Amino acid sequence: MTSTLQPATTTEAVKRPGRWTALAVLVLAVLLVAVDATVLGLATPYISEDLNPSGTQLLWIGDVYSFVIAGLLVSMGSLGDRIGRKRILLVGATAFGAISVLNAYASTPELMILARALLGVAGATLMPATLALIRNIFHDPRERSLAVGIWGATASAGTAVGPIVGGFLLEHFWWGSVFLINLPVMAVLVIVGIRTLPESRNPNPGPWDLTSVALSLVGVIGVVYAVKEAATDGLAWFPLAVGALGAAALTWFVRRQLTLPSPLLDMRLFRNRGFSAAVLADLLTILGLSGLVFFLSQYLQLVQGRGPLEAGLAELPAAVGAVAAGLVAGRAARWFSVRAVVAGGLAAVGLALAALTALDRSTGYGVLGAALLVVGVGAGFSFTVTADVILSSVPKEQAGAASAVSETAYELGAALGIALLGTIVTGVYRGFAAPAGTPSGAHESLGGAVEAAAGMPTATGGELLSSAREAFVDGLSIASGVGAGVLLATASAAWFLLRGQRLENRP
Repeated sequence: MTSTLQPATTTEAVKRPGRWTALAVLVLAVLLVAVDATVLGLATPYISEDLNPSGTQLLWIGDVYSFVIAGLLVSMGSLGDRIGRKRILLVGATAFGAISVLNAYASTPELMILARALLGVAGATLMPATLALIRNIFHDPRERSLAVGIWGATASAGTAVGPIVGGFLLEHFWWGSVFLINLPVMAVLVIVGIRTLPESRNPNPGPWDLTSVALSLVGVIGVVYAVKEAATDGLAWFPLAVGALGAAALTWFVRRQLTLPSPLLDMRLFRNRGFSAAVLADLLTILGLSGLVFFLSQYLQLVQGRGPLEAGLAELPAAVGAVAAGLVAGRAARWFSVRAVVAGGLAAVGLALAALTALDRSTGYGVLGAALLVVGVGAGFSFTVTADVILSSVPKEQAGAASAVSETAYELGAALGIALLGTIVTGVYRGFAAPAGTPSGAHESLGGAVEAAAGMPTATGGELLSSAREAFVDGLSIASGVGAGVLLATASAAWFLLRGQRLENRP
């Protein structure tokens, strides 16, 4: 009798009713985080003009969100495993919407920095919870691969929607409007999510170790801060001290996890070669891409003279390619192999970045658009399959912590990439030959050069802008070459490290 009923029970678990509606709710959260990550870059010049922050404050406005979210991802993923992923997602989404209002109406640089930090706390609850819920909602491996593909495609779509929507709002309204777009999305997510999302948690989680939470936060923030500051201002004693403190905290964190009966993060996950290889591939991929992602908007607007909306539309091919690839990546990995799809996708991105080393001020959009499309397709294949590998490599009870590791690798890779590749662009840029009487701020950023040129005689200002733009493009070309090298090396490593890795075919 038992054997007769067991298949029906399994089928019911595999084909959970309402699972696709639940997925629609989850991707709203992903869309929100992706959009929010892109609109700040567009809004920064307007925030700078209105709030008049110092150079240091402006850097903190841009960086504090990523610092906090990177430092808390593991802790929040583990907390979701303990108290319930649905609960932490809905609480975090509500907080994200409320704090977005504080961002929109911040009246001082200090308040803006605080608002961005609080938004990072809320944002850290969203991404790990969404991926962990997918792991627990979709038990059928093929359906889960498709769900992960849709999840990744939505994130990619958000990076395209953000600049377009943000550019439209900035051209018609004040800068705070780019944060208020979070509110209707959050409202739909919470209202529908309460009814459709199933609750899931680790049935035997153990206590949430606050010492480990603090060590994780201090460790990740310390290391990321030190890398960014050293890349910007050189090896000063304070960033080095903060970095040493962060490294010591992470070492203590790892040792503590190995001794706790119920660790915040089970370090044994890294014994799985597929899990470790997928996490490493994600970190190095976003590191190599960061130079292009971070500086492309400046190239389109400040070098080629496009408006915010036109610049957002110009970046659309990357998102289109990523969406298309994400939707078929799971099927491709089963048809060929995991390592072929991941390594092939990364190699394609590397070759596209190599092509962009020929970038100049007058490069036509056909070349740039084609390169962005290849970048999107390659990244879509790679990120979708590595996310599937990470989820498939761990028990579903640890899905939150595993998802958080994946997201932390992404955030850490972005921070390291912007710092290291940003150093290349900035170092090349600062050496441009400027006319006599050029303000020092013109050598700090291309935006500073544009502002300085506006206050100079036409001929002198034109000479300044021409020289500054040439230097910026030279720096971007070199950074693209370094990024290409990183991506091609990562593709080679993925080919060997993911050897024999397979996606599940049966529940």
